[in-house]
Amino acid sequence: MLKKKHISALQMAAAVTASLIVLGCASVDSAATLDTMTQQMVKTSFRDQGIAKVDRLQQDESNAACSAADASGTPLSEAQSKTIEAANLKTVQWPKDGKFIGDWKEGEKIAQNGRGMTWTDKPGSANGGNCYNCHQISPQEISFGTLGPSLYNYGKLRGIQDTSSPEARAIVEYTWGKIWNAKAYNACSGMPRFGHSGILAEAQVRDVVALLLDPKSPVNR
Repeated sequence: MLKKKHISALQMAAAVTASLIVLGCASVDSAATLDTMTQQMVKTSFRDQGIAKVDRLQQDESNAACSAADASGTPLSEAQSKTIEAANLKTVQWPKDGKFIGDWKEGEKIAQNGRGMTWTDKPGSANGGNCYNCHQISPQEISFGTLGPSLYNYGKLRGIQDTSSPEARAIVEYTWGKIWNAKAYNACSGMPRFGHSGILAEAQVRDVVALLLDPKSPVNR
């Protein structure tokens, strides 16, 4: 999280937008002007602080394309989506030792942990996944978000009884890839790209995969 100089900067941008609409001048030109004004406000309202750097505000091509589609109200074409997904799939780093499944108990800790990447955190400190913020996962957890689909019985519903079996290989690889870079499978996914963005380390991704797929995990019991 970036530390703000002026908390109301984005609120100001929203107010400008509302004013333009009220005045009836929200044309293409005024929208471009507003975009420039907003960028200037954001640029002057944030600064590097600790490990949180202003460059986080810079979108890569995938995010920029999805943002533009949202702003225009026009969904990406199938061709655009496939191009973005293919590009992101190439960024997925598969486990160096070939082991996809870690310790589900550690994975549960990661899913529960929402800390990390703020300006007060130390460089190199481990981040959490904050998975329960968007998903139901373990039935023991009574508080969870619903922005993402329920992941309870994730492995069980997919018939994963033995994660080392050839039949399970495709699901195991998909789960790893989805956690590493969700845009590899859904161009405009709102899910954090945990591995791609350096939020979770390879070992942590392995443990989260275990949480979802290990038959002994509470997710699948």
